[in-house]
Amino acid sequence: MIKIAIIIGSTRPGRNSESVARWFYEIARKRNDAEFEVVDIADFNLPLLDEPTPPSMGQYTKEHTKSWSAKIASFDGYVFVTPEYNHATTGALKNAIDYLYNEWNNKAAGFVSFGSTGGTRAVENLRLIMGELQVADVRSQVALSLFTDFENFSVFKPADHHEQSVNTMLDQVIAWSGALKPLRQNDVGA
Repeated sequence: MIKIAIIIGSTRPGRNSESVARWFYEIARKRNDAEFEVVDIADFNLPLLDEPTPPSMGQYTKEHTKSWSAKIASFDGYVFVTPEYNHATTGALKNAIDYLYNEWNNKAAGFVSFGSTGGTRAVENLRLIMGELQVADVRSQVALSLFTDFENFSVFKPADHHEQSVNTMLDQVIAWSGALKPLRQNDVGA
């Protein structure tokens, strides 16, 4: 069965990302076409990129990198949950992504974002990154507004119509994850 990680892309105290990821997971787990797991980058305590060799070499020396690598490699696709910080994704998520290379290759990704403009600029930033990592990012996304989907910018209260967006995006992520599986099986070291 296809395995999809729902990655919480913020480590900031008081973050909204966790409640958004849990909401997304509750919708996703009603499906029977994939398995879903919430992965919190905060649990991996990744310092600012501290490996001595580039991630594409796969020669990890730090236990936190090895643990992160094993977790990310175990999935067929990803859903990144990200706030928008200064027209981009979070530094913590960018750092976590940059720790690895081969583990991301030939997989699919979707995005759930939030911010004053739905976090769309954070997703545009992530789409550029995904291209470099050979990740097929899907067109549909879930864009949440801090003004209409959060009370006082902090209590998550999504509009009902977002559930359809979640399922549309997951249809695409799951289909692409499955379609790319033969490429992953042919990868050296996969």
